[in-house]
Amino acid sequence: MASSTQSLPVSQILKSKSEIEDEPKKKSREDWRKAKELEEARKAGTAPAAVDEEGKDINPHIPQYIASAPWYYGTQGPTLKHQRPQEDKQDKFSQLDEWYKRGVDQTKLVTKYRKGACENCGALTHKRKDCMERPRKVGAKFSGANIAADEFIQKKLSLSYDGKRDRWSGYDPSEHKAVIEEFQKVEEAKRQLKADRLNANNEDSDDEKDEDKYVDEVDMPGTKVDSKQRITVRNLRIREDTAKYLRNLDPNSAYYDPKTRSMRENPNPSTDEQYHGENFVRFTGDTTKHASAQLFAWEAYERGVDVHLLAEPTKLELLQKEYEKKKEQFKSKVQGNILEKYGGEEHLEAPPKTLLLAQTEDYVEYSRSGKVIKGQEKEVIKSKYEEDIYINNHTSVWGSYWRGGQWGYKCCHSFVKNSYCLGEAGRSNDNQPPPVTTPEATNEKEESSESSSESSSDAEEKNKSERRKKKKNKKKKQKEKRKQKKQEKDKLKEALDAEEMNQKAADRLLSIDERKRPYNSMFEVKKPTDEELEAYYMKRRRDEDPMNQFM
Repeated sequence: MASSTQSLPVSQILKSKSEIEDEPKKKSREDWRKAKELEEARKAGTAPAAVDEEGKDINPHIPQYIASAPWYYGTQGPTLKHQRPQEDKQDKFSQLDEWYKRGVDQTKLVTKYRKGACENCGALTHKRKDCMERPRKVGAKFSGANIAADEFIQKKLSLSYDGKRDRWSGYDPSEHKAVIEEFQKVEEAKRQLKADRLNANNEDSDDEKDEDKYVDEVDMPGTKVDSKQRITVRNLRIREDTAKYLRNLDPNSAYYDPKTRSMRENPNPSTDEQYHGENFVRFTGDTTKHASAQLFAWEAYERGVDVHLLAEPTKLELLQKEYEKKKEQFKSKVQGNILEKYGGEEHLEAPPKTLLLAQTEDYVEYSRSGKVIKGQEKEVIKSKYEEDIYINNHTSVWGSYWRGGQWGYKCCHSFVKNSYCLGEAGRSNDNQPPPVTTPEATNEKEESSESSSESSSDAEEKNKSERRKKKKNKKKKQKEKRKQKKQEKDKLKEALDAEEMNQKAADRLLSIDERKRPYNSMFEVKKPTDEELEAYYMKRRRDEDPMNQFM
């Protein structure tokens, strides 16, 4: 009985009791019981599973409403074919190798115009009205040159739900070779750099270790970051304070980073405000001290001392103090050896600070108006130059004596600057009576007067010639200015005429139907001149002007 019902599903066995009319009711109940026992045996694994029409086993644990086929399916025996996609209702989708072709076929070059092709570019796949190329001055139909390649006519792809969302669709695996080659070049460069570094340090080849050992040392020395712990520090501000980005809304002012809410510099450098930017705060207080400690920790790590700023701050501070102390001792020792060998220690002894910075302990008290109430007021320095310093044995300064339109020294009546002082001898020579006039002296005086008159006349002629030259240059400059103004007026007039012609041409084009307007592809684009800009502003029509209708 088990062998006869092995290939029948439970639903078929239960259905057979209604078909057999000559069997008594007791036997149909017996069949139902046996079918139930067979189902339990298959679930327990003591009986073989049912087999479908393709020879595949059917899982006995599948629910009955799934395993049993509907009555209209017309199946004979156990099957699960009704649960699978039906071939007659299945859509035919595009294959994986079918995708949109990129570009055009440049391997086939056409040198002659073909009948029925585009008259503009010469391609067979479209007509002139559908051509996307710039209209040529002489089309390919008449010139027969520069025949464009035919476009690829892409057929309509039928993509499935997964095909539309396939990110690798149309990807060429050969493109990945370039990525692999680049990676190999980088790895080769790393190996070469490591080999050069080992050769530079003269290390033996036996000390070479596996590359994985140095993975943990990739981070910056002194920093041990655990990826499992994430610490987020937020730079929050008090709600009542003014936001930094509202201090100056000019986009060219100090840079503001919205992510960290930091402003690097003073947004208003011209005004004296309390806020001077993040850089000002960054280098105040113990910030520089913390930075120097961090730098010392990194340098110590490079020299073999494993110390961390945050994990061991006390140890780091003691090491830094000891290092600074030994450094000062070494510097003083080197300085002492140099002074002992070469001398010059007396030049290093500085005077007291009170003399260097002009400090004093004198008490001075002032009123609100600035007057001195108690103490002696500080003497005001009258000049930035040194006073009462005499040179070359003089007892007075240059400019203390004047006579006959000349300045000199009062102590010796000398009119030569930086001369040596003669004292009483110089004054006695200056006070001698004038010499007696003789005929020879008068002749010499007359000759000197004639020569001086001749020199004065030459000077007058020279001055007159210089004045004439200046007048000529002035007239020449004025003439050039008038000529330049005239040229500017002529250029502006030409620009106004050209602008008026352009406006008339634009009005004429706007009056034509847009489908009949010519295609302006040969227009030369260049920067307008100052005269063209001025003409445009003068001829521009302003719609907001109430007198516009009367112009």
